[in-house]
Amino acid sequence: MPSLFDPFVSRGVTLPNRIVVSPMCQYSSDNGFAHDWHLVNLGSRAVGGAGLVFTEAAAVTAEGRITPEDLGIYLDAHVEMLSRIVRFVHTQGSLAGSQIAHAGRKGSTQRPWEGNDGVPPEQGGWQPVAPTDSPFNATYPVPRALRTDEIPGIVDAFRAAAKRALAAEYDVLELHAAHGYLMHEFLSPLSNTRTDQYGGSFENRIRLCLEVVDAVRAVWPERLPLWLRISATDWVPGGWDVDEAVELARRVKARGIELVDCSSAGLSPLQKIPTKPGFQVPFAERVKREVGIATGAVGLITSAPQAAEIISSGQADCVLLARQMLRDPYFPMHAAQELGVSFPWPAAYLRGAPEGTKRRT
Repeated sequence: MPSLFDPFVSRGVTLPNRIVVSPMCQYSSDNGFAHDWHLVNLGSRAVGGAGLVFTEAAAVTAEGRITPEDLGIYLDAHVEMLSRIVRFVHTQGSLAGSQIAHAGRKGSTQRPWEGNDGVPPEQGGWQPVAPTDSPFNATYPVPRALRTDEIPGIVDAFRAAAKRALAAEYDVLELHAAHGYLMHEFLSPLSNTRTDQYGGSFENRIRLCLEVVDAVRAVWPERLPLWLRISATDWVPGGWDVDEAVELARRVKARGIELVDCSSAGLSPLQKIPTKPGFQVPFAERVKREVGIATGAVGLITSAPQAAEIISSGQADCVLLARQMLRDPYFPMHAAQELGVSFPWPAAYLRGAPEGTKRRT
């Protein structure tokens, strides 16, 4: 079995190790534009040695943002700063990833540290769109149900966003179909009660996701990997479940998805999550085993031994770290030291490195 610090090949790119910085919203943009905050935030994780650094979820339309301060990739002008960030990440030997997303009914809300209410239009908000007009909860905005003839426009927005990600020279692209956002809303029978070809049966509920995968794969080069993040379960009886997640993974593998990033939850306030360290890892393990596709494990992975065990046991092909990377941008360097693995440091940091540490090239 591979180790945490072995390279990972995904189509035509090779991650130098299997530690991935998970997409983490910063809620620090202006009209979708990245700023110096994003450069420093993401750049520091690349300096820390992560094999792949994902930019936070970038909205494919303005109304697809979670908050008015979300990052966007819906304007050509967004590309310039994203390109600058990618270039710096590459100078550190890391790969750069873009996650593109549409928030659906969870859009037009406050930043997490400001509250949990919707943002009205007079304060820069908007009416979000969703499979139906059912809101996420009583404090969120009431969405407008998408008409059937509007759905191709959503697909087109993902396609256009993928082209912009390519222009910014990202190495990996991930589609966000998790955490209660638009594609997940279509997948789950709890939020999708439509009666047209996008609702009802499993085949209909996965239709939007498959259309987005096909549209993006058509413009995203064959040599570059396309990943998909899913919520493997809603953690609510009668909701989207692991059996459906496995079958979706089987369908998207045939359409050119290279890796399934296995998270969970986010669709319903009724969710009851048995949270504990590594609680989502079994989802990645099952999808990998039953579908024969590469998977990423995410969720309360906080220590070097834990991350190493996930990889060496074959439960997943890479680990995606979020909060732990906020606490420690240099986790890969520290993890290597803890595990007794030789790991190169940036030349400018060698004076603080363990004796014998090699310089990163």
